[in-house]
Amino acid sequence: MLKPIKLANKNFLSSLDTSSEEIFHILEIAKNFKDKDLNIELQDKVLGLIFDKSSTRTRVSFKVAMSKLGGTTVDLNPTTSQIGRGEPIRDTARVLSRYCDVLAIRTFKQSDLEEYARWSSKPVINALTDLEHPCQALADYMTIKEEFIDFKNVVLTFIGDGNNVANSLILCGALLGVEVRIACPKGYEPNSIVVKKAYEIYKNKDLLKITNDPNSAVLGANVLYTDVWSSMGEENLKEKKDRDFHGFTLDSDLLEKAAGNAIILHCLPAYRGKEISEEVFESPQNRIFEQAENRLHVQQALLALLIS
Repeated sequence: MLKPIKLANKNFLSSLDTSSEEIFHILEIAKNFKDKDLNIELQDKVLGLIFDKSSTRTRVSFKVAMSKLGGTTVDLNPTTSQIGRGEPIRDTARVLSRYCDVLAIRTFKQSDLEEYARWSSKPVINALTDLEHPCQALADYMTIKEEFIDFKNVVLTFIGDGNNVANSLILCGALLGVEVRIACPKGYEPNSIVVKKAYEIYKNKDLLKITNDPNSAVLGANVLYTDVWSSMGEENLKEKKDRDFHGFTLDSDLLEKAAGNAIILHCLPAYRGKEISEEVFESPQNRIFEQAENRLHVQQALLALLIS
């Protein structure tokens, strides 16, 4: 039986909080959970969820993951707790450390997440910030690995906004040595610090490409990935971004330029006719719901490796 090895870092705030070896181990543990080949009990352990942003997959997958491990979850809604009334993060974190064994936090600023981690004596997991979505990236690469066995010669093209998902795909891809191409309109490139860090990790600098041309970015790609153009909190930018992203819809024309074995990924929710066409979303190449399921398995693995 595969022996779980605890992660070296107490927290998972960024993909960079893990090594490439640890990411492979997380994916292996996740696959074992998925295949029901591994049983880890976290009985009497408590996961605290602090979600400042709406959520379906992240919230449910964390709750179910903890339940499958035998633990329990406390859902801390800011509107019904002192968090929403302005209690300092340092006070909340120190109190919750006395009640919970791990915290998963979904918020806006990465700095707020880091503040929780600074004051919490228990592990803190990034369940999404405006900068990164590292749990999503783990599920994405697990889905890719299931399809292609390994990451050798795999080309991942992300089409759309250089957002938190794109940032985590870049960082996790750098650690795994995957060729990542980001195609976005001018002015919507991924975070420059993230790109700089990724180039420092990549042994082959040609494996990361940032372009404003989706047609060249998809040529020969094995994975075509997109996300909503307007993230939570950007509702006031929706009309402008819809105009700016004209020509960046993942449609059959772009799919035809990709490799014959190409698969389609989307972290959901999807807006058909905007970032992805109905035809492509419902195509046989769709692995979107396998990708969504894998959120459960990687989070089960992450919890087990942080607090077991």
